[in-house]
Amino acid sequence: MKQMKIYDISIEIREGMGVWKDKDSKRPKIEITSTLKGGNANESRLHIDAHTGTHADAPFHFLQDGKKIDAVALNRFLGECVVIDLTKIKNRGIEKKDLANAKIRKNDIVILKTSNIYKDAFDFNFVYLTEGGAEFLASKKIKAVGINALGIERNQPKYNTHKILLGKGIPIIEGLELSKIKQGRYFFIGLPLKIKNGDASPIRAILVRF
Repeated sequence: MKQMKIYDISIEIREGMGVWKDKDSKRPKIEITSTLKGGNANESRLHIDAHTGTHADAPFHFLQDGKKIDAVALNRFLGECVVIDLTKIKNRGIEKKDLANAKIRKNDIVILKTSNIYKDAFDFNFVYLTEGGAEFLASKKIKAVGINALGIERNQPKYNTHKILLGKGIPIIEGLELSKIKQGRYFFIGLPLKIKNGDASPIRAILVRF
């Protein structure tokens, strides 16, 4: 049996963690409701935005008639994956030309490893995916796309990158932690919670290499 290596590419959920545009309303709160010291068990309550940390966007996030997170097929969130190293790109969008030579297969989950570095303070100049880059990936008939940023687009008023991908039924995975991940092929697993009528869900994302 081949040896299996698992890479955790999820951001830790904690109070004070980095969130989209440093909005306090999006910061999670972890409340301890009872402890063994005063009761029979340790229990806690989690107050969290669906787009916290490592999470998946469903089509309903930007498309009123799009599938909600509980209706998106689970096979969209696991399968063959290609990590593309785009760390040479600084302070601009990922375009079609940057992806043209990548070895992307039909039904791949495509992970974009950029020069973005996760910090508690939000980086407003993060590397993102342009409309042209989104159209190129959609044309490849991929399963899903992920990026190591808390969002996949930046300063695009009509949110066309999201709409292009979600319009093709391609979930978007944001908030990946890829600092120790090398370019290449893996098996990706990152299942969303079964949230009724949800537009997104936190996920625990991993890469597996055999």
